[in-house]
Amino acid sequence: MRVLVLGNANRPGVQEEAERLLPFLTEHAEIAAFDLHQEKDLSACPADIALVLGGDGAILRAARQMCYRQVPVLGVNLGKLGFLADLAPEDVRQCFPRVVQGDYRVTRHLMFECTLETCDGSRTFLGLNEVVIHTGPSFHMLELDLSVDGEKVTRFSGDGLILSTPIGSTGHSLSAFVITPICPHTLTNRPVVDSADKVYTIVLVSRFSDAFLIVDGQEKLPIAREDRVIVRRASVSFQLVKVPGRSNYQALRDKLRWGTLPGYRGEQQGGE
Repeated sequence: MRVLVLGNANRPGVQEEAERLLPFLTEHAEIAAFDLHQEKDLSACPADIALVLGGDGAILRAARQMCYRQVPVLGVNLGKLGFLADLAPEDVRQCFPRVVQGDYRVTRHLMFECTLETCDGSRTFLGLNEVVIHTGPSFHMLELDLSVDGEKVTRFSGDGLILSTPIGSTGHSLSAFVITPICPHTLTNRPVVDSADKVYTIVLVSRFSDAFLIVDGQEKLPIAREDRVIVRRASVSFQLVKVPGRSNYQALRDKLRWGTLPGYRGEQQGGE
């Protein structure tokens, strides 16, 4: 098995954990690339899986770095929540040999392409979580026009707009985008779920407001009046390795305390 070892060396503990694990990993697999600084072009590194050290942010970076040559990702959580990162560092030595033997499954998740069209040209980004258009200094209210498949849907007035995938929204649908206004200036604006097979176009129409386009919380670009942000489903999917004995429901319970009753003061004091 050929393995990409990826992560964010700027996060505390990542470099040290990677160096500690590397001899163990080389005993069981071939290291196709070792990159903790997001420097390498992974399109020229064929691999079977990517072992990503860090938190969910490291996994988002890895997904974009692999670009259109996605391989299944096994995440090792060295951050805080780490919802996408299935393993704790102490679990790697037990689980990785099973992965090498093929004892795992892969779940596939929607990715998107976000194209920013300006008077100077266009740039396209691959993403996994969400696209955010947000007001910047001087933090005036934004006006944004939303069109879906070329049909004008509505104009949003507020602090911005989020267009997120199921991964980014923790939504229950596997093939939908969630459109969420940020602090809308009207009570009639509510989050909307729509098909990921449509093309979403957002145009900034405010005259005097500065705004930013943010992709996955990591790519940040200024946008101006009449700039167009176009979001559509990508031709590739993000692939997440799931090892036996670990499910999405377990992650919800362990990481988000889903379904856990609150600790009432009477219970904490023995019911008195």
